[in-house]
Parts: sequence; structure tokens; C-alpha cells
Amino acid sequence: MEKLDWSLIRSFLAVAEAGSLSAAARATGISQPTLGRHVQAAEAALEVPLFTRIAQGLVLTDAGQALLPAARAMQAAAADLALTAKGRAKGIEGTVRITASRVVSLTILPPILARLRAEEPGIEIDLIPSDTSENLLFGEADIALRMYRPTQADLVARHVADLSLGLYAAKSYLDRRGRPATLEDLIQLDFVGQDRSDQIIRVMTKLGFPVNRSFFPVRCDDPLVYVSLIRAGCGVGGILRRIADDDPVLERIDLIPDLPSLPVWLTAAPHLRQSPRLRRVWDALAGGFPA
Repeated sequence: MEKLDWSLIRSFLAVAEAGSLSAAARATGISQPTLGRHVQAAEAALEVPLFTRIAQGLVLTDAGQALLPAARAMQAAAADLALTAKGRAKGIEGTVRITASRVVSLTILPPILARLRAEEPGIEIDLIPSDTSENLLFGEADIALRMYRPTQADLVARHVADLSLGLYAAKSYLDRRGRPATLEDLIQLDFVGQDRSDQIIRVMTKLGFPVNRSFFPVRCDDPLVYVSLIRAGCGVGGILRRIADDDPVLERIDLIPDLPSLPVWLTAAPHLRQSPRLRRVWDALAGGFPA
């Protein structure tokens, strides 16, 4: 039997989860030929075929399916080993990976991180703007800022802020269409909505405005483009007050006082709270949001 090491199992898992060598290569950054060699080496070491090739890619054999839980347990153990080692690092110098939504990463985090870097030049930051949830327990990020309370019991979490939403339109749009004085005036204006998400529809319905998708003449799910559409004069929409109140292009419409707020939760794997470097970044993020 050939030698079986973790790199082969990691490639096996990547291909099993992606369904093809090309998709696994895109997900991992490992080249297709290397992944192919790793799969072949794993099959030789385990002495069983792991995949069957089909037109759409690769599917697990019965043996590969049977080995998948053990491979995932190895992945979890390797991640736990790395997290524990990182948590025991005593020095403050080094890299911290932070993930947050694209809007928060673009508008709120830069000044917080700039202050942190001025105070702690030995700390390097990898910022991952993402609207998907990175798995902290697998080391995809060290600290996450999320707009919901984490549900995983193994994570350390702290509620650091509630970001208020406001209703805004471009001043040029209101100059053209008129500024609403009543809710009846407001509902006659164009609203920017979402394409596949029904979040705005649910909020408006809860506020007493039962609307459907066709109510919105312009729709977009990307939060950054959504703000740009409002700024360009496509209509009215909800934006975080922290980023919109100081925007000279926008004007707030104060006819709905009880718009929901977005909670911000600071989250990390428990091992990382033992690291002085991680604690320093954690405290800087927690302190920066209420400001």
C-alpha cells in the first residue's frame, strides 16, 4: 500500500464536494492535473476506486461514499489542530482573516482597520468581503461580522451593534418627482426592489404596505449595486443610515420611523480568543462599531 497523507484526502474531499476536477480546481486553487494525481494516489493507497467518470463530471463509487464520513472527520480534526495552534500563538504580530458582508467591508470596516493598523503595525489583515457565511470552525476566516446571531454552539459570539436603516432617494429624483408629505404620497414613488430575494417585500408588508414583485420597476439583489441604483435616481430604497446620512447625493425620507435595524454579531472560533493578536483585533472591531 502506498503512503496516504492528508493532502490526498483533502483533494479527494474537494473533488467529491465539487463533482468534477475543474470545479474543485476553481474552489481550491489547486491545478486540475495536481488534483487528478492526488485522487489517483489516494485510490492506489486505499486500494479502492473512489470515483466513476460520467458525462457531467465525477461521482463517488460505493467505496468512495463509504469513506466520505471518515475523510470529513479528518478535515475537521486538521482544522481543529490548526485553530488550536493559532490560538496558542503568543505574539501579537501576524495575520488575521476577517470576513464581513460586502456593504460592511466597503463602508464601515476601512476606517476601523486603518485605526487598528496605525496602533498595531505588526498585525496584517486579510479582509474577505462576502455575503456567504465562511466556516470559522474550518479556519476559512478567523473573525466574522454577521448580520444575524450565529447558531453554531461552538462559536464565541458578541452582539456589537444594531445598524439603523433609513428610507432614501436621490435628491435629483425627489426634485423631479416631488417630496412626499404623506405615506400616500410615498407609495406613489418608484421603489428599488430585489430580484430573487423577498426580504424587502416582507418588510414592507409588515409595515402595512402589501406589495408584490411587480411593484418595483427596478430590482437587484446585489447590495452595493442596489445603493448605486438609488443614488442614480431609480427610486426609493432602504439603506444603512450610517453610510447614507452623510452622502450628499441622498436625502432621507422620514415618513416611516419604525424601520427594522440590522444586528451585527462578532463571531470567532473559541480557540482564537486565547491569542493576543486575535483578541486585539476582536476588541478593535467591537469598539469601532458603536462609534
